[in-house]
Amino acid sequence: MKDFFYAIQDLFVDVLLAPLDWLRALELESWFGANFMSWIFMAIGFVAFVYWMLELKKYNDNGEEDKSISSHSYL
Repeated sequence: MKDFFYAIQDLFVDVLLAPLDWLRALELESWFGANFMSWIFMAIGFVAFVYWMLELKKYNDNGEEDKSISSHSYL
């Protein structure tokens, strides 16, 4: 059973997480290059934010919504 867990460790450390070791080594040469995934995620978040704000503006500009103040019918 011990070999099974060592095999899982080898899989993650030597294979699946190896690109992250490469990025860590790249940081000494280029900070921007080492953080390119962060830049991509920030760009995606910014595009989503702009899209959401445009959708909210489109909804607010729609003049057909009844904005009159009235209480509930049971009061």
